[in-house]
Amino acid sequence: MNKIITTTFIVLLTASQYGCAPLIIVGAAAGVTTATIERRTPGTVIEDQTIEFKINDLFGKDEGLKETARVRATSYNNIVLLTGETPNENLRDRAASIARKVNKVSRVHNEITVGDRKSFGRGSNDTWITTKVKTAITGEKDLNPIHVKVVTEKGTVFLMGIVKRDEGQRAALRASKIKGVKRVVKIFEYLD
Repeated sequence: MNKIITTTFIVLLTASQYGCAPLIIVGAAAGVTTATIERRTPGTVIEDQTIEFKINDLFGKDEGLKETARVRATSYNNIVLLTGETPNENLRDRAASIARKVNKVSRVHNEITVGDRKSFGRGSNDTWITTKVKTAITGEKDLNPIHVKVVTEKGTVFLMGIVKRDEGQRAALRASKIKGVKRVVKIFEYLD
């Protein structure tokens, strides 16, 4: 019984990161089986959250990054995307070096730009673009939005996830048609 409760808790925890993510709970006479449509294992979802926390915490403890930069790490299937701004190349490289040293990180995509920290207004615009992209992907037939993580930085949309090639192409096409999107970068792992 404890195994069923633990499994159910992990699945619900996994699904909770997606808000109203589809979750299927099927009852059977012998017990309860849980399944999600997430392509990462529950353990990997938790690892991704841990990776993000550790990297972002290390950024906050680094004097140079804390004082002059605005950088953020996003992890999907142990692949890390770094976004934000640093005032110089040295801090940009230092952020990538910090991220690479975190346990379980398999690859780092350093998309940090060199320049001034962005304003609140630009950040809220990026949030709005992310929302519109997620909504557009949700409307795409045979493309489950839970398979695509969307991150927007200065109008550039980064798409992460574990997808089939045609799913990735359709998600990128949908994103590219959203007003305010300047560029779409695919950081997918492909199933085919």
